[in-house]
Amino acid sequence: MSTAEETLRAKEVFRPKSDPIVNRIIDFLSSVRVGVVTLCTLVVFAMIGMLVMQQNVEGFDTYYPSLTPAERLVYGYLGFFDIYHSWYFQGLLLYLSLNIILASIDHFPSSWKYIVKPKKTATRDFLLNRREHVILQSSAKDENALAQSIKKVFEENGLRASVTEESYSYYLTKADGSRDFSQILNSTSTYVFGEKGKWNRLGAYIVHIALLTLFLGHFVALRTGFDADVQMRPGQMTDQIQLIEFNLDKKERYNVKLPFTIDCTDIQQRLIDPSGSIATTNTMDWRTQVKINDPGYGVTTADVSLNKPLSYRGYRFFQAQAIAMGAARTVTLDVTPQSGGDPIKLQIPRDGAASLPDGTKVQFADFQPDFSFGADGQPTSRSSDYNNPVAILGVTPPSGQPIRVFAFAAKLADNIPVGAPKAGYKWRLADFEKSPLAHILSIKYDPFNAAFVAWYVGGFGLVGALAFVFFVSHRRVWAMIEKHPDGRLEIVLAGEANRNQIGFGDKFKTLAERVAESET
Repeated sequence: MSTAEETLRAKEVFRPKSDPIVNRIIDFLSSVRVGVVTLCTLVVFAMIGMLVMQQNVEGFDTYYPSLTPAERLVYGYLGFFDIYHSWYFQGLLLYLSLNIILASIDHFPSSWKYIVKPKKTATRDFLLNRREHVILQSSAKDENALAQSIKKVFEENGLRASVTEESYSYYLTKADGSRDFSQILNSTSTYVFGEKGKWNRLGAYIVHIALLTLFLGHFVALRTGFDADVQMRPGQMTDQIQLIEFNLDKKERYNVKLPFTIDCTDIQQRLIDPSGSIATTNTMDWRTQVKINDPGYGVTTADVSLNKPLSYRGYRFFQAQAIAMGAARTVTLDVTPQSGGDPIKLQIPRDGAASLPDGTKVQFADFQPDFSFGADGQPTSRSSDYNNPVAILGVTPPSGQPIRVFAFAAKLADNIPVGAPKAGYKWRLADFEKSPLAHILSIKYDPFNAAFVAWYVGGFGLVGALAFVFFVSHRRVWAMIEKHPDGRLEIVLAGEANRNQIGFGDKFKTLAERVAESET
């Protein structure tokens, strides 16, 4: 057999075996590079979700027809109109979560060693290979006293310091430079070790936990929650909400029964200019007062405002919009006796009642902002604006039948039927508090509060973790004290930081100067 053949056979015999397929799969899944690529891909898809209006956003019904047929076809096929609910977006979230977990398991032990087993001693070659190092000569004679002096300097500079002694053996060197193995000497080196910010080594894992909280909360909220809305009008009680399902430009609603009933007791619109319209541009706040009757939890009364949503048993109620048909929350009436006398002021809340001194009962029955009689002879409103406001009242005299009375804001002559005195009084609408006809509350159901945990705990945790990672560094400094045969003490001072190397370099120079000053 030739020498070449023997060499080839030897290589075949000692060729290392490849890792098992399972190990290679796990290595791929836990690869940091693949995780970074996945995260960048998710960011790209999220940007697409911001650039392409999503179908659950208000105004999509006008945005969708404005696109070209080709854009509607391509975007719809790729799922860009609902990208956060698409299978590939959620699949990437799940894979990235798995990648973060596996990568953390793989790298955590090495980071944990910095916490539980700090490197308090090091060889001379190790220290001289640090980016920041310096060799100082000391005039001190006692190693322990010198170590305590250096430790004090470390502590004054914010480092947690400790002193360690390490024994070692070495051979003498012959004149020709070779070692004399017949003579072994024992010696001891003293080390002063100082560090600060060691928990920064775990900062990456805090970021991982925050990201996993965000991803998991988002995924659970998508899978277990839903969006709905409900119209709230004072005096209305319901146990039904309308579940919203989006299908491109079609917004479909389905009635869903609640495990409790909602009773709307009041709605209010706080206006910037009380004499202006009830348009959104003139609004400071919407307020809806509700009473929740829950067989298992009793009665709960709460307000839902723009900046104060209501959270109840996983249901979060938000102000969504108002039905901008002009109405009145309260009316103030000037009631003048037909027989003469001063007008009587009456203030009546919506659906409320009041009484006159003679016992006449006045009930606030309805309100029309732009009064008119319809074709059927019933009162109606020509528009939603307050052009001809009228309060429609139910008046019951002490000994008589209830009658309907129209109280106009405008002054009408007595000979006009709707302006003529009724039940012995002349009726006039003196003032009223403007209010929309009804409010629409948006409801987000999240039984596990996953979205709340994700955005508040995960979001703020991520910001704090990133600040901790990038603005805090783990700084380590060693001082190795060696005693030469002639009795001289030499200090090998070295240090390193895992962040902000330039800033650490300046601090190391200051520290080295302090150590040198303490030994002179």
